[in-house]
Amino acid sequence: MEPRTNRVLRRDRQRHLREIVSRYPVSSQHEIVERLAERGFAVTQATVSRDIAELGLVKVTRAGRHAYAFPEDIAPVAQQGDESLRRVLQDLPVTVGRSGLIVLLVASPGSAPAIAEAIDRSSLHEQEGTLAGDNTVLVLFRDETLLERWLERLAEVNGAPLASTRPLAP
Repeated sequence: MEPRTNRVLRRDRQRHLREIVSRYPVSSQHEIVERLAERGFAVTQATVSRDIAELGLVKVTRAGRHAYAFPEDIAPVAQQGDESLRRVLQDLPVTVGRSGLIVLLVASPGSAPAIAEAIDRSSLHEQEGTLAGDNTVLVLFRDETLLERWLERLAEVNGAPLASTRPLAP
């Protein structure tokens, strides 16, 4: 039998913590402390906090409440195709500008998060990422070729080129 060193205790505690999170919708560190105590582990909230960080637990909404989960247990966001992006582009007046390897999509106040989300869930994957403010989405690219291909694909999804502002930079 292996001696009960701190490392062994931590491994056992974290094994139990994994089981607790997998079985029960625990929503607080206090609740985890209590469930571990029921299993013979006298730990503090600080210890549980470190375990949560080491195990990479995240909070998700389950059954209408927040609960801890493992990232690998969370279903990935399904691709919705281009229909959502097409609807957003048709519903909102969006202008396209450019600065270097960044495309700027400017729309009405409060609409940028919806536009960025629709891009992220679409079949457009040439971009490195999107960043949404209030009314402006920045779409970042690695090189000119990918940027140009993305603009062509965006026009295809939209069914027509979007209104364009003059390029801000080459």
